[in-house]
Amino acid sequence: MFYQRVAVIGVGLIGGSFALALKGAKRCGHVVGAGRSAANLELALERGAVDSFESEAAKAVRGADLVLVAAPVAQFEKIFLEINPHLKPDTLVMDAGSTKRDVVAAARKRLGGNIARFVPAHPIAGAEQSGAGAADAGLFRGRRLILTPLEENKKEDVETAAALWAGIGARVSRMSPQEHDEVFAAVSHLPHLLAFALVSGIGARADAARLFGYAAGGFRDFTRIASSDPEMWRDICMANSDQLLKELGCFSGELEKMRKLLESRNSKELEKLFAEARAARGRWLNGGYE
Repeated sequence: MFYQRVAVIGVGLIGGSFALALKGAKRCGHVVGAGRSAANLELALERGAVDSFESEAAKAVRGADLVLVAAPVAQFEKIFLEINPHLKPDTLVMDAGSTKRDVVAAARKRLGGNIARFVPAHPIAGAEQSGAGAADAGLFRGRRLILTPLEENKKEDVETAAALWAGIGARVSRMSPQEHDEVFAAVSHLPHLLAFALVSGIGARADAARLFGYAAGGFRDFTRIASSDPEMWRDICMANSDQLLKELGCFSGELEKMRKLLESRNSKELEKLFAEARAARGRWLNGGYE
């Protein structure tokens, strides 16, 4: 499908990459961006991710055949409210939010009759970089894309959304909003929380300079995602706090198990735990959990 006019609300890593990928696949004509930062929008224009931009989301979506909302999730309700009166009856609306229950609730509250044309999506292609400067046309190639279709959606709209993401290289899967938030609390939201916590804790210590001065590859690899956008991750953690708290409880249990093994100097069981973790990661890296 070819879209004459595409509106991208939030032209950062995901939104900018989506626009570049659509252009590269020759799936669209004019792309208009919208966002809060004029400097970022200028950069998106300079990089060719957008052909024009508007300061207001409502103006950007006028006449658009396709809309992607790729802003921090706490902004979605306001954005949906602003764009709803200006959507064409046949406009396909998608999002790229990392949480889904809150996004769906905001859409049902603010999109009214247009809810049937909203197909929630989550590209699993994040990185610690942000902004239009990090956008990459190949970002979605080989990456998972989760659709969480609504009961209001027409089958053909869901299939169109799936084909659109597949057309720019994504591997499309489907699940419910509830299942999505449960899964990603464990494998995405918790790891980010832990990375932020470790760096924050060390940074607050009196000997932080000494500790950071000796930190090397292991610390760098583990804490890479602590360089992610704080506003975005604040919104994600708050939106999915109930599931994240459950995962924190499970993780705290694992830490307590390790603490007891260290206190009892049980090297055999500690090594066994490490070996099981290494094997599980190996299976994951080799596609054993696909």
